[in-house]
Amino acid sequence: MDCCSPEKQKLIEELGLHFEKNQNLAPLAARIYAIMILSPNEGHTFDEIKQITDASKSSVSTQLNLLMQTKKVDYFTKTGDRKRYFRASKTYLKNTLKEYLENISEEIKMVDKIIKFNSTYNSEKFEKDGHIPKMFRNYLFAQKENLENSIQKVSEHENTQP
Repeated sequence: MDCCSPEKQKLIEELGLHFEKNQNLAPLAARIYAIMILSPNEGHTFDEIKQITDASKSSVSTQLNLLMQTKKVDYFTKTGDRKRYFRASKTYLKNTLKEYLENISEEIKMVDKIIKFNSTYNSEKFEKDGHIPKMFRNYLFAQKENLENSIQKVSEHENTQP
């Protein structure tokens, strides 16, 4: 990757590993996403991305399509220019927060099922340790509320932008 300073290359790699692990992205998709987020440019052409990543045409194409399908990257065109320019989606933060909210909501459902099962079928255990999953559920509800508030603030900010 010969696109930038050693510091930026290091951060692209670090972000790439983070996105691989936490968003289940393929290594190349994760690096492309990191490049888009850190780019000072309004967007990169397909050829620029291919050159920056030193990856094959088909690999870059496949990963860009995946990133667009997951709404992490979008593209635009310029008047008089037939090329597409790719950039991190302007809604990537909101989309990420929504993904976290979905995960938290699913976790709450599972904890509720555990609490219900143990209170019904493992009453001794529930009387002894039932406070632990309830504390976890309270934590999850607080996280859910925080995410909902953050999504609302991001939405309000988006609505005030030209």
